[in-house]
Amino acid sequence: MIRSRTLHLGVAWVVTAASAVGLAAADGRSDRGADEVPTVLLSRQLLEAEALRIGDVVQLSADPSGSGAQSFRIAGTYEPMPDPMRLTSQRMEARLHLPDLLALTSDSDDPSATESVTAVNVALKDPADAGAFARDLSAKVPNLVVQPTARADDRATPFVVLERFHLAIAIVTMIGSAIFLLALMVILAEERRETFGTLRLIGVSTRRVLLHVLTEGLLIAFTGAIFGVLFAWATEGLFNRFFQAWYDTSLVFLRVTPDVAGRVVLLAVPLGVLASLAASWTLLRQNLITLVRR
Repeated sequence: MIRSRTLHLGVAWVVTAASAVGLAAADGRSDRGADEVPTVLLSRQLLEAEALRIGDVVQLSADPSGSGAQSFRIAGTYEPMPDPMRLTSQRMEARLHLPDLLALTSDSDDPSATESVTAVNVALKDPADAGAFARDLSAKVPNLVVQPTARADDRATPFVVLERFHLAIAIVTMIGSAIFLLALMVILAEERRETFGTLRLIGVSTRRVLLHVLTEGLLIAFTGAIFGVLFAWATEGLFNRFFQAWYDTSLVFLRVTPDVAGRVVLLAVPLGVLASLAASWTLLRQNLITLVRR
């Protein structure tokens, strides 16, 4: 049984769907009968919010008041392209055939409304020619505004700023972790003071003791780094599913890649070894009487 449902979409929703989706330019009504209702795709979020189903008939309007609405049959649903810039916004979108979108949004009093465009995007083979292309086209076509879509300064883009913010947090975290690790290794070395003194008394050289400490610190640091990578990899799915459900999006928030895992190991292992050596070296430089507390 096919249900009929009236759904009025504001012009902002229709324009969003047209700009974000890249609607097909093919005439979707060429093989459609005069009495057949045109089809539309609705985003999963819109379908769930309005309790609609595939096959329902809805009415779309470019006017927020709902005037001039046209009927469309829901042919299917889709998941909107994840966009971090629109993470907190509801993706109430629709995909229409280009002729249907023009008929819905164009001015009926303007005969050329469906045959004119206000903007054209041009991709150049060599982006470095953008300046010369803009000057030539502006000189040949009066009243035409030509401007690049790329930012002149990439340092001000939101993602670059966010990356720098993450880098600053990572640096502060690494410094704090290194200090905390050094404090733990100093405590551990103090507890092994008598052991170091005994090894020195039986003739073990300082160099050999340092080599033992270096090997031990290397194994501990490498094991800790591998455990951290495996823990992050094991909880990656839980982390993503929680925030995907929270924000109702398919955006991937966390991904443990081989590059990330390699950088973690390369940073953690040297820090662990240096902390172990620094904590032990202060004890090994002391005389035997102080080490064995006699």
